Amino acid sequence: MNDNNTAVYPAATVQTGQRRRELAPEINDAFENFSRAVFQPGALAEKTKQLIAVAVAHVTQCPYCIAGHSRLARRKGATDQEIMEAIWVAAEMRAGGAYAHSTVALHALEAAEAGVR
Repeated sequence: MNDNNTAVYPAATVQTGQRRRELAPEINDAFENFSRAVFQPGALAEKTKQLIAVAVAHVTQCPYCIAGHSRLARRKGATDQEIMEAIWVAAEMRAGGAYAHSTVALHALEAAEAGVR
């Protein structure tokens, strides 16, 4: 993400956050409270939660989440190697989804061969 006019994703700014809050203040507050609660230490340490967030952000392909949660993971003690490994887990899971869903295609092909619709 760069700051010039050719950026695919606009920069997240304070003004963007303020506008989001102005347009739906109750929902915005609820989301922010939910987010804070989710990332509090619990059964999982904050570092682990941030590594999960890095991985999920790569699967959902949210550039804002990727950048933010990568920084937060590091702040919570994750190493660059741990962050990259979390990204590789996300990549495998995303690829694994396509692999696993081939079952649907294979069943459809078998049904088509058998003349079933």
